[in-house]
Amino acid sequence: MKIAVTGGKGGTGKSTVATALAVELARRKKVLLVDADVECPNDHLILSVKRKKDMDIFQLIPKWDFKKCTKCGECGKVCKQNAIVSVKGKYPAFVPDLCIGCQACIVACPVNAIGKGKKKIGTIYTGKKYSVDLATGELKLGELASGEVVAEVRKRADQIAEKLKSEIMLIDSSAGVGCPVIASINGTDFVIAVTEPTPSALHDLKRVLYIADHFKIPKGLVINKSNLAKRFCKKIEAFAKKNNIPILGRIPYTQDFVDSMIKMKPIVVYKKEYQDVFAEILTNLKKLTG
Repeated sequence: MKIAVTGGKGGTGKSTVATALAVELARRKKVLLVDADVECPNDHLILSVKRKKDMDIFQLIPKWDFKKCTKCGECGKVCKQNAIVSVKGKYPAFVPDLCIGCQACIVACPVNAIGKGKKKIGTIYTGKKYSVDLATGELKLGELASGEVVAEVRKRADQIAEKLKSEIMLIDSSAGVGCPVIASINGTDFVIAVTEPTPSALHDLKRVLYIADHFKIPKGLVINKSNLAKRFCKKIEAFAKKNNIPILGRIPYTQDFVDSMIKMKPIVVYKKEYQDVFAEILTNLKKLTG
């Protein structure tokens, strides 16, 4: 089973929830935790895992054969990223950092003067702690292809899960609703949406739930920091009830969560009394997924 942990707004506690659930599940299941927040991965920090490099991720980029190039400028006309600067009568100038690998220039070239090269856009790492296997991706600094890196992390995670015979894959997505989040959610069996009692969190929650609905993926809600802004918490509960979205659990905010991050320990390891909170979430999840 593949479960995505997302929520839209940053800072709602997605990684806190994902790592805690992974540790709890690993007490009786083989669990692979996938950190798909490739621009800012931190699950390995929460688990205090020393990562090992698994593989690099490469992206196709154009490679010119200037012996064939007629300086027509067609490649520059079709490049929507402005990675190719071309002026008719001059050889094109290429900015690799802007290229997203769409290959439109290769198709557009009338004399087949553009072949395929490659550049490194990210790296996949692995690790293990608390019986949780971890696969985490990291976008190379300055690159723009975060969605592509997440897609490659997902592919590699499937291979790792098959090799390890993992029973459950937990995918911790990035914030927002862009390509990286879509790549994290697509193809999963259930979406756990983590939110907090603030207007901006509810706004972004609605947007990320729209993605889950688009892919027809069942979903449930976890309200983090539920003891703060109790009036607005009731507003989120009313929204969930109106839209038939099950609430899997409520997590109170305490200083313990801050301290657990400082100590680099999952909250259910740092303070065992929180195990019941996440056990309830898993119980409710099991009722919905079987």
